[in-house]
Amino acid sequence: MTEPQELLIGAVAYTANVVPIWEGIREYFADSDAPMDFVLFSNYERQVEALLAGHIDIAWNTNVAWIRTLRRTNGTAKALATRDTDLVFTTVMVGRAGSGLSGLEALKGRRVALGSRDSGQARILPLHFMNRAGVTPDDVELVIFDSDVGKHGDTGRSDLDALRAVIDDEADVAAIGVNTWNSLRAGGDDSVADLEVVWESEHYSHCNFSALETLDDKRIRPWLDHLLAMDWENPEHRRILELEGLTQWKLPQLDGYGSLVKAMDEQQISDRW
Repeated sequence: MTEPQELLIGAVAYTANVVPIWEGIREYFADSDAPMDFVLFSNYERQVEALLAGHIDIAWNTNVAWIRTLRRTNGTAKALATRDTDLVFTTVMVGRAGSGLSGLEALKGRRVALGSRDSGQARILPLHFMNRAGVTPDDVELVIFDSDVGKHGDTGRSDLDALRAVIDDEADVAAIGVNTWNSLRAGGDDSVADLEVVWESEHYSHCNFSALETLDDKRIRPWLDHLLAMDWENPEHRRILELEGLTQWKLPQLDGYGSLVKAMDEQQISDRW
């Protein structure tokens, strides 16, 4: 009997936790019909190029990296799976409690802290949502933090830098990903005790496993089925799921990327940095 061909998955090393996450996932797939290995990249641009060149079979991409992959393949790339948390991602605007700010229109004349230029949640989408509400960059004072460019906001560093600007009274609000905000609040971080959400976006889609159209479905299907079978009630599976920030793997909702497509078009963001 022919041994199943190993799939090579790409991921970006945005934190030290990435290694145990992917070692755990590799171990989970080891005895399945879809064995896999992984390779780590320092940034998403390099990973997208590796996927397009066929050096990896599947990429664990941010939403920005997915849109770039889709554009570079003339819309033929496939989104295979996503986290349940990626289907309900939002951007929040955080300001000082009692500031009286409510809604994006109230930001006119205010100082708005934004994250890295390649962060969908902390810069690209906030600018889009503001523009949609009639608030242009000329209407506000932008305080920009280009931290960890190449990681697409995954490290959370630019989110934290933007929040620090509010804490230090260098900005009135900060645009950050809801995951960063929830993590700080759940951890009881005293530095954000006097802050509150003054606006929250609608849900949009974030990360997904991306593949080229040329990857044979006979190779994808066993891998995808096994991935979707990870069970929160299984302690070994839960350990990996918790590290990666989800409770269940899901099929992607492609319409959830619509706002980011519009934002990248409006801001004329290139398919390559």
